[in-house]
Amino acid sequence: MSKKVSEIMSTRVVTIDMDDRLLVAQEIFENAPFHHLLVIEDDELQGVLSERDYLRALSPHIGNINETERDSETLQRRAHQVMSRNPITIAPHKSLKEACRLMLEYDIGSLPVLKRNKIVGIITWKDLLRAFSH
Repeated sequence: MSKKVSEIMSTRVVTIDMDDRLLVAQEIFENAPFHHLLVIEDDELQGVLSERDYLRALSPHIGNINETERDSETLQRRAHQVMSRNPITIAPHKSLKEACRLMLEYDIGSLPVLKRNKIVGIITWKDLLRAFSH
């Protein structure tokens, strides 16, 4: 019998609002061990903000001696300006093989797990590697 997404997904999901500034994402990424934030509006999933999306949106001068006011203003951008919209999702009863297929097909690192349009978890490529290596 094959394992289901619900068996390995992380139920500790961190969400941010569409209008949250990248400063909020910066604080989370610097202090937490994960690399994907789910972006919501009225408790509904609107997008995914990966650490890679976040870093791509910042000025490369943030945090160094050459940082200007214009560089620091990139942290004032809103999550909805940087996130990936229309995220690919998966249901908790789906197989790990299906999760792998979706991540490879869409070249993504995580899948929000939805049950009846409600966020119940997230599964990442690391979760899948861990599951298949045991």
